[in-house]
Amino acid sequence: MAIVKNLLGSGIAGGAAQSITGRASLAQTASGATLGAQTIINDIVQYTSSTINTGPTLPASAAPGDTYTIANASANVIKVFPPTGGKINAGSANAATTQQALETATYIALGNGDWVNTAKSSAVNLVTHVPVSINATATATAAQVASGYIKSTSAAATTITLPTGTLLGAAIGAVQGTILDLYIDNTAGASTITIAVAVNGILSALATSAADSFNVLTVPAGVTGLAKFTLIFSSATAYAFSRTA
Repeated sequence: MAIVKNLLGSGIAGGAAQSITGRASLAQTASGATLGAQTIINDIVQYTSSTINTGPTLPASAAPGDTYTIANASANVIKVFPPTGGKINAGSANAATTQQALETATYIALGNGDWVNTAKSSAVNLVTHVPVSINATATATAAQVASGYIKSTSAAATTITLPTGTLLGAAIGAVQGTILDLYIDNTAGASTITIAVAVNGILSALATSAADSFNVLTVPAGVTGLAKFTLIFSSATAYAFSRTA
């Protein structure tokens, strides 16, 4: 592995040594809503803020083996687009891939406009959510559910209806096999929260069985008021969910 200090010790000039190891741009904002709307500005880019479901486009001029590392240090899912006509991991032409919050991935050019990325990783295998609040009966927005953590301080009984499969799928870039965990925190609330289904969001087969706890859609108030729901997408616009904790 190339390290600047070692390269300098071998007699390679500072600028050349840095070019070999890669140059970084930190604390950037991901904002490209469509392919080509935002260029990737350096070999290593850290995004600390973002608009959900936006991000950079990889360059069309990349030579075989050119590598870019993207660290999504923001609270949102971001997208990474191939150049026009290109593919990522043999997907569809022009189709973006997604990176979850706190996920890092490295993209390697094949030289023909196509790219592959390495396995994505998150720091120390921990996920820290930025809680969003729903303090009255309402339909949660796709962005609120995509945050992964909803809290409530309501004094009255509250029903939170999940968004449609179409809206949530679009917000997180879902495909068949996408899995999203949603945590509900009612520890500061004073009454029960109930989770309700929406269009194209259904209870899983296990969750419809009265014999198990996977169909418990209420979250009590107080110190025991924590719950985890897992949403599994069967397509870009439909999901099934169960309570998993």
